[in-house]
Amino acid sequence: MLKKIALVVVLAIAALLIYAATRPDTFRVERTARIEAPAEKIFPLIDDFHRWGTWSPYEKLDPAMKRSFGGSASGKGATYAWEGNDKAGAGRMEIVESTPSSKVAIKLDFIKPFEGHNTAEFTLQPQGGATQVTWAMYGPSPYIARLMGIFFNMDQMIGKDFETGLANLKAATEK
Repeated sequence: MLKKIALVVVLAIAALLIYAATRPDTFRVERTARIEAPAEKIFPLIDDFHRWGTWSPYEKLDPAMKRSFGGSASGKGATYAWEGNDKAGAGRMEIVESTPSSKVAIKLDFIKPFEGHNTAEFTLQPQGGATQVTWAMYGPSPYIARLMGIFFNMDQMIGKDFETGLANLKAATEK
């Protein structure tokens, strides 16, 4: 009887590992919000890491988080590194593309709690007096992430943060 149970457990684990190997090797999380403000008012809050504290949900994860800024003051070449508690982790961002009032692309390197190298992208599309703002993150999905993705919905987890950040951005710019 124990041999049968052990065999079933081994087969279930093998099936799970094989299934994880068939999942996509890249991911993309994206959320969009309509903000009743011109892109020219929203863009500076995204293009300047010093101003992320006014809207980014990640800035509130650890009040004692260590932050360092480098490179340009804003726009292409601006860098931001952080080191915080278990929730905040540690990592570094660098703006690699900055098109005024239109797009900001960021090279995003996580160090803790898990290493990851992704791209974050903000696009702003004017719609009359309002702006459609899209926050996306995409990158490779290594095997361990694909395995974890069976149990944790990364789109929902990260997506909630993006929704909160966009709502904060909306509140900060619609004043």
